[in-house]
Amino acid sequence: MMLRLALASGLVAGAAGAQQVSEADGAILRGLDKISGQVYDIELRSGQTAAFEQLRITLTSCRFPVGNPSGDAFAALEVADALRGGTVFSGWMVASAPALSAMDHARYDLWVMRCTTS
Repeated sequence: MMLRLALASGLVAGAAGAQQVSEADGAILRGLDKISGQVYDIELRSGQTAAFEQLRITLTSCRFPVGNPSGDAFAALEVADALRGGTVFSGWMVASAPALSAMDHARYDLWVMRCTTS
């Protein structure tokens, strides 16, 4: 798992170097409870932590192509499980390729939808 995260982080960094990017004020994430089938949209500001069921999600950064905030967003996230304890995800998630760096959790899925600028 660590190798996959390191590889995915390198790909995001490579993508960021290939295009001009802007830093956003926040992001919209989507969460899925795989047991109940409920889908949730989660809006976070950079540096903010939000609760999604038993998960605690912190947005560190959200970046997007210059002039296109609804474009290919990528967000740096820290996700902790309050019940099991510990971090379940730490790294970059890419909106256009959610499987590239996916969170591995038995009950919940989480992915980036887009960055927000205001």
